[in-house]
Amino acid sequence: MFELVFSRRFSMAHRLIAGAAEPCAIPHGHNEVVTVRLRAAVPMPLDGHANMVEPFERAKSRWHGWIDGCVDHALQLSAADPLLGWFRAQEPHRLSRILVTPGDPTTEMLAALFMAKLNAFLAADGGRLACVHLAIEETPTNTVTFAGDPLGVLPVRDGWWRRPDSSINDLGGAA
Repeated sequence: MFELVFSRRFSMAHRLIAGAAEPCAIPHGHNEVVTVRLRAAVPMPLDGHANMVEPFERAKSRWHGWIDGCVDHALQLSAADPLLGWFRAQEPHRLSRILVTPGDPTTEMLAALFMAKLNAFLAADGGRLACVHLAIEETPTNTVTFAGDPLGVLPVRDGWWRRPDSSINDLGGAA
């Protein structure tokens, strides 16, 4: 079975406040690479004419636009992070650049949220493709991969990750 595989690099900052990775409690950044594998929802043989599952440009343009325009250089915070209150009070114009996660914005959490978001984009585009595997390289030596149903592992099923729009949070009009 054919799979379309493509990658995108982005820069981010985050902090983890739950205590599992104490050095990460101070805001810091990473340059990350997200790689996705898409598969046809209904596999079909090549047609003897165009001979492709889906044109790469169609399959990746919306996803790459979201990564480049919304995720790149966003600050990733837990919905429970007190920094959200600070931004609401001091810099509300920056709320749209904060990617909010249920719990700490770990690479595992991002892998599930990103896959759910990509599948929302693909479903809205006719559902011809589905993301079956997603990998995020956090550093050159640390990568998290996910395959399966992201909604089955997320602690919260509904949120910005279910909508095929450019949102990265649900802060009420900020995204």
